[in-house]
Amino acid sequence: MLEVKSVNKSYGRRRVLDDFSMTAKRGEVIGLVGENGAGKSTLLKILATLSKPDSGEVYLNGKSYRKHFKAHRKRIGYVPQDIAVWEDLTVLENMKFFARLSPVKKTLPELKGLLNNIQLDRHDTKVNKLSGGMKRKLNLAISLINDPEFLLLDEPTAGIDLKSRIEIGEFLKTMAVNNDTLIIYTSHDMSEIKEVCDRVVVIGQDSFYREILADYIK
Repeated sequence: MLEVKSVNKSYGRRRVLDDFSMTAKRGEVIGLVGENGAGKSTLLKILATLSKPDSGEVYLNGKSYRKHFKAHRKRIGYVPQDIAVWEDLTVLENMKFFARLSPVKKTLPELKGLLNNIQLDRHDTKVNKLSGGMKRKLNLAISLINDPEFLLLDEPTAGIDLKSRIEIGEFLKTMAVNNDTLIIYTSHDMSEIKEVCDRVVVIGQDSFYREILADYIK
């Protein structure tokens, strides 16, 4: 169970998150939407323990982020908007590198299994030879090494082909159900949000998203 209570965050004089609250439970896929600058990426960084709110509190399984952020960090998978992989290494070399940093140890077959689960079978191909969609898939696979119960993705399908977008969406829905994973991700693609997400959380005051996604806001 995730609880975000009256979170505020400013950068200088600019208020990014203003008394923001939400709740979510494991097994849900939640779409986080809003206009540019509304605070979506900022919220994900706070939930990923990479940034701290100015005020307010976040709880995971009833335990405060402020007091238990190290323990929570081990339960979280995070995929930033910018692709963060080693271009000169192969797909499998990237997986092995990040696996060494993970608190959860994975065997080589298990790492290959994570890649195959998201239909990324070019294990020995250097990343700089991959398409944008393949790189996004690798980014996602890396975030799964620590078996997260809470997965955060910032624009995970931005700029990729339709086939890869559909495959990633199907994988996320299956993962939420089979692994009881809470997944929160941002996207500007409203058709994707409707197709993949169980419900939607809107950040900001723009009524546009509330109107076109009214049936998904609960």
